[in-house]
Amino acid sequence: MSYVNIMVHAVWRTHNHEPVLVLEKREHLFQHILTNAKSKGIYIDILNGHVDHVHCLISLGADQSIGEVMKLIKGEAAHWANKEKMFNPRFAWAEDYYAVSLSKTAIGTVRNYIRNQEEHHKKKTFMEEYTEYMKDNGFLLG
Repeated sequence: MSYVNIMVHAVWRTHNHEPVLVLEKREHLFQHILTNAKSKGIYIDILNGHVDHVHCLISLGADQSIGEVMKLIKGEAAHWANKEKMFNPRFAWAEDYYAVSLSKTAIGTVRNYIRNQEEHHKKKTFMEEYTEYMKDNGFLLG
């Protein structure tokens, strides 16, 4: 048996940053994502977001890659939302996502951050947050 403890903070957005994830729809979609992930053996520690994006803390299993997990989560959720006619017009995620591994000491801070998305986004837009993360993690220079 392999023992793996890889925690990943993943962030993805709606197509064209469309602010369609209003609270009621967001909660319904997120509950579906959690149920679907569990059925596929994907462990999501915490999931939350705002009107145009999602934050997710995922524990990768020994046989899982972040690419496969993100495809299963995002693709299935969009398919389900469209089947349920939750959005008009059709719902889609942006193709890209952001994902970084976390040290054990950072997990509590990231959980709290994900938990408090509504409060956080009263102070900072998604694009401000995104640019900051990309710089902090070496994806953008400057």
